[in-house]
Amino acid sequence: MKKRKSLAPGALMAPIPPAIVTVGNMEKANMLTVAWTGILATHPPRTYVSVRPERYSHGILKAGGEFVINLPSAKMARTVDFVGIYTGGKIDKFERTGLTKIESEKVQPPTVGECPIALECRVCEMLPMGTHDVFIADILSVSCREDIMDGDGRLLYEKADLLAYAHGEYYALGEKLGKFGFSTDKGKKKERTDKKPEIAKESKPIVSKDSKKESPFYKGMPKGKSKKKSGPDKGKPHGKGGRAK
Repeated sequence: MKKRKSLAPGALMAPIPPAIVTVGNMEKANMLTVAWTGILATHPPRTYVSVRPERYSHGILKAGGEFVINLPSAKMARTVDFVGIYTGGKIDKFERTGLTKIESEKVQPPTVGECPIALECRVCEMLPMGTHDVFIADILSVSCREDIMDGDGRLLYEKADLLAYAHGEYYALGEKLGKFGFSTDKGKKKERTDKKPEIAKESKPIVSKDSKKESPFYKGMPKGKSKKKSGPDKGKPHGKGGRAK
């Protein structure tokens, strides 16, 4: 067994989803990139997002009480990063990125059409948590693109090609290794327990396919760019200065 080293306490959890969160309504919507999100309960289905109070979207979210967690695919990495850097107080991020607004089923904020999966949420409680406010919400509806479902209506995550985030860098999820409970499946050939596990190859950050396009949407953006901050939150999707606005 290899030696371990203790590090200072910090928000070092990975991988996490760099979600595009939409707030507002169809006529006046904004989106922000949020990595501090996850599932709180199965019944009732409940989730949360953590947002800094000084962010532009915080006031919209607090007033409207609804949001949509849009899970992007790996090819959207550059777009996701852009959405997290620039403030919706100065630019229309939907117009700038070309992302599609589609009407949600249960809430006012729109769903991002390009994202494979979306969770429509309504806030039931807000908790101040130091640098961030945590918006706890009920999941009212889940939608996904039809091309990532099979004939039986089962969601195929491998086709969704979801994007992951790990402490300042974006990654594509690797191959599927098994399903819940596969370690105790009976009647199937069991793996040797004396075999040493293979050492995983180092993952490389995602490079979006749209990075080679001429005049991409993220070029020439002196206006609306937020000031970067230094400190312990640097390198985090919505802790870093200018993110999650």
